[in-house]
Amino acid sequence: MQQVFSAAESKMKKTVGVLTEEFGAIRAGRANPAVLDKIHVDYYGAPTPINQLAAVSVTEARVLTIQPWDASVLHGIEKAIQTSDLGINPQNDGKVIRLTFPQLTEDRRRDIVKDVSKLAEEAKVAVRSVRRDAIDKLKAMKKSSEITEDDLKDAEKKMQDLTDKFCKEIDGLSDNKQKEIMSI
Repeated sequence: MQQVFSAAESKMKKTVGVLTEEFGAIRAGRANPAVLDKIHVDYYGAPTPINQLAAVSVTEARVLTIQPWDASVLHGIEKAIQTSDLGINPQNDGKVIRLTFPQLTEDRRRDIVKDVSKLAEEAKVAVRSVRRDAIDKLKAMKKSSEITEDDLKDAEKKMQDLTDKFCKEIDGLSDNKQKEIMSI
């Protein structure tokens, strides 16, 4: 029974971790190197993340600077950023690429907040799915007489408490991200 709980808790933690990464990649009007994590550059035939090809730094509040270690990949990085859904046009001076993040409009902020809410809800659905699977395993254990009816009831309550804890954590992450977006 304990392995069912530890497996469920591990999956719920992974769900929260993925949500945190997705929130980090959301562009909130200030420069954040995490927005480049999903962009890959064709480097000698292999799709390679930008942070493995260059030093990425925040030089000003809304400016990211990308300085490749190999100057020959500069145009590849520029092209990858242009073809991505980032929506920012890179400035290439021959040595470094600068990404200037524009100030967000009120409408754009509201759209981003809706996306944040949607991501949070999807994460909560995933956590509830883990709970459902764990309870199904516990019911199977009851059916095969590995645990008693009382053990099953206690385990279901513990699983619900665990689910509530992770849903509350997801709500907190979502609220913080929404406040961050709206306060810019």
